[in-house]
Amino acid sequence: MDNSAIYVRERGNLRRVSDIVLAQPKPVSSCRRANPFVLRKENFIFTYNAEGSLRYTTKSLFEITMLFVADNIHHVDSLVGFPEQIGDRLFAAAEENRVFLNADISPKALQLFSDAYGEMVLGSLCLRNRFPLLHERLDEIKTFHSLKSLDLFGCRLGDDHEIFQHLTSSSLASLIKLFIGGNSLSDVGLQRLTAPIRMLRKGLDCLQLLDVSYNPISVRALRYLMCFPKLENLDVSGTSLKLDTGLKTTMWDLLRLNYSEKPLDTFDHVRCKTEGWAQQVVNQWETNSSQMPKQKKIDESRASALRFFGRQKFVREVLNAAPLVCESEEETRRERLHFFRPAANNHIPEKQTPSTTNNQAKPAWNNIKKRQRQSERCDTSHQSSPTKRLSSSALTAEDMDLLNSY
Repeated sequence: MDNSAIYVRERGNLRRVSDIVLAQPKPVSSCRRANPFVLRKENFIFTYNAEGSLRYTTKSLFEITMLFVADNIHHVDSLVGFPEQIGDRLFAAAEENRVFLNADISPKALQLFSDAYGEMVLGSLCLRNRFPLLHERLDEIKTFHSLKSLDLFGCRLGDDHEIFQHLTSSSLASLIKLFIGGNSLSDVGLQRLTAPIRMLRKGLDCLQLLDVSYNPISVRALRYLMCFPKLENLDVSGTSLKLDTGLKTTMWDLLRLNYSEKPLDTFDHVRCKTEGWAQQVVNQWETNSSQMPKQKKIDESRASALRFFGRQKFVREVLNAAPLVCESEEETRRERLHFFRPAANNHIPEKQTPSTTNNQAKPAWNNIKKRQRQSERCDTSHQSSPTKRLSSSALTAEDMDLLNSY
């Protein structure tokens, strides 16, 4: 346990490990500290018997090993292949030792567990209106690769945030629910978010629920959502969209979604929770951040914001702005615009398509046929090789300008 040489036997071969510095054992509160044979306190369980006398029992070798590995988790190469029970116990030991509060070790440790156990580490993450936590722990949040639900409502992302690149990467291929409402996201921001998906045909392939409510987006932004082939629920409440026959027609022609007369329960915030082994770790991050000295916390938040955005004026406005909250529950219910994909959507008769006059019915049906042919071409492109280059006719001038800016 000192700084002498360490030898490890692997697969019958003995090798020397010289670049590993093990964590120092915790100091033992004993009057015999100079005695090298003093018993380590953390390896024993101290209790009292019926007479009130102190007694101790030794911990099992398994528990001692778990504590040792948890203290040196940053030296572990991989946990792939270890049973889930071992991973759970090891994660709990590392959490108890507050390993995940160390910004230098936490990202590598969480990456280690995420690669081995995936969704069990964290399957759902709710950061609603918790923008300081997102900005301070962004590196750790990026290590959760098996999220199925991610709530970033009210996190002040804007149109150009670093997490957008992470959302469209292969790391979140399993994401099903995404809440990005209340982030001042405009049409340009939604275009940038979906650009890698529309141009490279990868990212968010399994997305079924999308919340873009309370963002200044218009009807123009709906065509950027056509890249989500499995989209079934969409929330556009509080946006520039107004409920009328034209919106219903456009929503059906582009996304094959119908307006829901009743608010959908899937967009209820009560159903969004943080679930997984790392649930208490996220709570520790927030608790530890709230217990920091006020001035130190403000300085670190400003420095972190400057690194992300690089514009001091914009950062000052973001830090001084109040979080987005709805005025009243009754108002939110009245303005909710929820759309869903009907169960039988393969062959929709013409009479079910919204139209105002007979003269408008025929062009609408022609648009549907054109959209069906376009969707078929999209499906064939999905089946083709991912390295096949898209034709220039499939991209608009804005998409080409955005592609050239990368």
